[in-house]
Amino acid sequence: MNVLHRFLRSPLAAALAVALAGTVLTGTAFAGQAPGAQSERDIPISHRDRIYAAEQFSNTLSVTDPVDNKLLGVIRLGDPSPGNFSPLYRGQVLVHGLGFSPDHRTLAVVSIGSNSVTFIDTATNAVKHTTYVGRSPHEAFFTRDGKEVWVTVRGENYVSVIDAATFEEKTRIVTAAGPGMQIFSPDGKYGYVCSSFNPETVIVDVASHKIVGKVKQDSPFCPNIAATPDGKQVWLTLKDVGRTMVFEARPPFAVLAAFDTGPITNHVNFARTPAGTFAYVTVGGLDQVKVFRTDDFSPVATIRVGKLPHGVWPSGDGSRIYVGLENADALAAIDTATNTVVGQVPIGQAPQAIAYVPDAVPEGDGLQGLQPLGIAGQVASLSLGEAGASAAAAAKTSVAMFDQGLLQVLQASATGLKPKSPYVLGLAEKADGSGALQPLANFMTNPAGSAIVNAIGPIRQIVQSPVDAVRRYLVIAPVVDGKPGSVVQVQTGSI
Repeated sequence: MNVLHRFLRSPLAAALAVALAGTVLTGTAFAGQAPGAQSERDIPISHRDRIYAAEQFSNTLSVTDPVDNKLLGVIRLGDPSPGNFSPLYRGQVLVHGLGFSPDHRTLAVVSIGSNSVTFIDTATNAVKHTTYVGRSPHEAFFTRDGKEVWVTVRGENYVSVIDAATFEEKTRIVTAAGPGMQIFSPDGKYGYVCSSFNPETVIVDVASHKIVGKVKQDSPFCPNIAATPDGKQVWLTLKDVGRTMVFEARPPFAVLAAFDTGPITNHVNFARTPAGTFAYVTVGGLDQVKVFRTDDFSPVATIRVGKLPHGVWPSGDGSRIYVGLENADALAAIDTATNTVVGQVPIGQAPQAIAYVPDAVPEGDGLQGLQPLGIAGQVASLSLGEAGASAAAAAKTSVAMFDQGLLQVLQASATGLKPKSPYVLGLAEKADGSGALQPLANFMTNPAGSAIVNAIGPIRQIVQSPVDAVRRYLVIAPVVDGKPGSVVQVQTGSI
């Protein structure tokens, strides 16, 4: 018997065969998905996983099972308008930000309007505690050791550092005004804090809470930031100019790339796959997710997902990317092997941040405390196109009207306008935009010629009224000398 035959029949060969078989069965073992390190084990999608979405106008947190893309229910943190207008109101308002603990047992949910961070048990869906912080917090995330929760207080000039055991603020990290979001390096050494009001990202030493580096942003408005699982790069989005930047995650924190991605560039996250690590960037004004390689930043795919994509997060094994569709009240599921949409889940109103939490429910069905979607699942939508263009012309602006009872919160994702210019969203008497115009909301476009515009009222009843004397049509017009000028966009899509 030769040496090769003896090895093949040996216990060592048998053990090696078992190990290799396990690797094949589990796919990219120890690949590591964001926000963890690439050395961490991949977690295959299972019924124990949950996808959470923070929903701004229904003030809910939706809970979805990723195996069959099924909404299990919502956690109601507050009431819709006008119930939350009362001076005695005690719920949360504008549920927006979302993070989770390293052990996957606790969510941190930020509500902008009520200045709060709500801590929720993932296994029972029960609220563990609510901590109130400064004006208009935006996002919250746990440090890698799970001992602290950092909350960017965007309406002020600091990061609130909360003790994860007591839920009490322990210190503040002062930044330039308007810190937008923070994320941590996979090894837990650094916290990266971008700004929504100033063109500056700061890097903070987690142990000392001291600022140890700065990166100049190409514009002041960064809504989102993420670190690659290999610990080498940090990506941030710039919503006002429609760009994405990449810088080194370690000193000297040099900028590696900056490139245009499109109007209302929202969030970024990563999936590590057998083909490499890819960045997924949501571009709200184009209703797209754009995919880039992280080694050379080259574009790989453009995926049309639905109206106003916002938050984005990978599954625990990188096989799926989930996207919150802000103007469609839905989650889109993307297969990362083909970069195609393979599912859509109806959820609550205007999803903002989302989070995929593997093994969130270690035992039981995890349905405790969940409620039906109810009125939060009702949305009417339409679009606006260029005035005078053919009916087949591409829509420039998507509009969603989120039902609040007799009223709706209207949200328009306006694009295709002049940069840094004043406009008005209003109701015109005629379908072509002619006749008297009743203003709903004045707004200023950003440097990319886009804007997110909100209004509230019984607007759906007006724009779909069967009575001609009552019906009006949504339009956009420039503001000239304080008054509406000639209409440039008119209602085109049906509800």
